[in-house]
Amino acid sequence: MPIPVSLTARWVPLALVGGIALLLWISPRLFDASPAFVRGGILVVFTIAAWATGFFAEAITTLLFFLFGAAFEIAKPSVVFSGFASPAWWLVLGGAITSVAVERTMLAQRLAGLVFGWLAASYRSCLTAVALAALGLAFLMPSSTARIMILLPIVLALADRLGLAPGRPGRAGLAMTVAAASTLPPAAILPANISNLVLLGAADALYGIKITYGSYLLLHFPIFGVLKTALLVEVSYRLFPEPHPFKPMPVAPRAAATPMSNDECVVAAVLTTSLILFITDVMHGVSPAWVSLAAGIVCLLPGIGPLTTQNLSQINFGMLVYVAGILSLGAVIADTGLGTALSGALLKLSGITPGHDVTNLAIMIAIFMVVGLITTLIGLAGVLAPLAGNFAAASGLPVLSVLMLNVPVISTMLFPYQNFLIVLGMQYGGISLRDGMRFCLIQAALTILVLFPLAYAWWSFLGYLP
Repeated sequence: MPIPVSLTARWVPLALVGGIALLLWISPRLFDASPAFVRGGILVVFTIAAWATGFFAEAITTLLFFLFGAAFEIAKPSVVFSGFASPAWWLVLGGAITSVAVERTMLAQRLAGLVFGWLAASYRSCLTAVALAALGLAFLMPSSTARIMILLPIVLALADRLGLAPGRPGRAGLAMTVAAASTLPPAAILPANISNLVLLGAADALYGIKITYGSYLLLHFPIFGVLKTALLVEVSYRLFPEPHPFKPMPVAPRAAATPMSNDECVVAAVLTTSLILFITDVMHGVSPAWVSLAAGIVCLLPGIGPLTTQNLSQINFGMLVYVAGILSLGAVIADTGLGTALSGALLKLSGITPGHDVTNLAIMIAIFMVVGLITTLIGLAGVLAPLAGNFAAASGLPVLSVLMLNVPVISTMLFPYQNFLIVLGMQYGGISLRDGMRFCLIQAALTILVLFPLAYAWWSFLGYLP
């Protein structure tokens, strides 16, 4: 008698979870290595595979990661749950609260009309404007998370104004463009993301190499900043097509003609103050995370903000759990030594020898891409920097050139989970895992085929390669 499909679907997930738990329990008896290292490897592979395939909902996979990591003592609880202690997570939470306030007061509609209204003539022009706004803001605001949390509600309001309702490909295209353009091209701007700052500090501390703003910008921005932005716009335009000719909806009367309400004024003041504090964080020293959290709290204060505690139900807490898991994954990998062990093993197997620069560069980028699949792109620089000396010695390339490969690898992101900001864009834009993966894989393939050869020629011209 055949087993009913519904019964199979019910028991397969439970069997998989039970099998992973059993494997974590017995694995130290099967391998000659520390229990934390072995169990950490199994948990990381399971988590990444589940995220990448969507076998479970992202939040369920993340909760299993937390459960197994703590229950089997793969790392200390402070490490397993470190994502919740990360400033980036609190920045996202504060930004999520503020986004609800922006949407509830209709302020986003006004901002969309003010910022992008004159460029709403075509779908391509809207995508281009959104991408340029994200890239331009990277020069002013050092936090990728802050940039995307400010831009997302405005861009989604633009989508509403243009008649791109949830489910329309154009709405997904705008959301994916703002997410990708806020994270990938800014890697070419030195202070624009955390990974760059980790690389900057490690280069000085480990090798005495001082990376300057101008030299870094000259090396990376023409290819992985300007051309990468154009590539992202084109991929979004092709992957999320809208019917032609593009016919934007007229501005809603309230957003166009009526005066701002008291709630809108409060939220506008909160956003303006936050933006100023984000831009001037070097002067006052307050983390963007606490600025974002403070902004969210002001929006919730009785008698001042437009929100009540009931409005918190509008926040996607499953997405917040997922973000915490991505951040915690990198911490667990670093704590167990998995990233370093993987890089060292790949270096031994690579066959890198001096005198084959093009081949060596291709192999090293491939190795770092594999490492990035495990560490996520946030933790890549922390693993790459200590090993750059070994890769430089094996390949005969300068240490600085090996360090600079961090940007091409970030630009070649293969899967959404590698950067939680892409996940944010997908969640807010209603983009499926399938479409998000297609976007990442297509832009990665085009980056390798088009931008890498241009980057090689440019780096050689500037003298960074022999």
